[in-house]
Amino acid sequence: MERTRRLRKGTEFDTAYSKGTVVGSPLLAVRYVPNGLDVTRWGFAVGKRLAKRAVVRNRTKRRIREIARGLDVANGFDVIVVARAPALVAGHTALVEGLTAALVRAGVTGRQP
Repeated sequence: MERTRRLRKGTEFDTAYSKGTVVGSPLLAVRYVPNGLDVTRWGFAVGKRLAKRAVVRNRTKRRIREIARGLDVANGFDVIVVARAPALVAGHTALVEGLTAALVRAGVTGRQP
């Protein structure tokens, strides 16, 4: 994912966490907040409680990041995707469906539920 499309600073994550709206699913939680820019920026988080090993956390973030790259999302949002425990062992199709459903419920895509 391009550098301009990522949340990189702690303050950017803090803003999304404090002012954002949360939409949950069994696999993922999605936080989103309008950012006033003409690009949607993404952040991905997998907590240490879910997986002690960094290898597992990073693999999960890479899988979710790749799915997010292919989705059609409206511009102008900061979106943070937080993995839940079942996401660590979920298949690709389940992750795609979970993330797509959460983004549609959040209203940041052009599709309707």
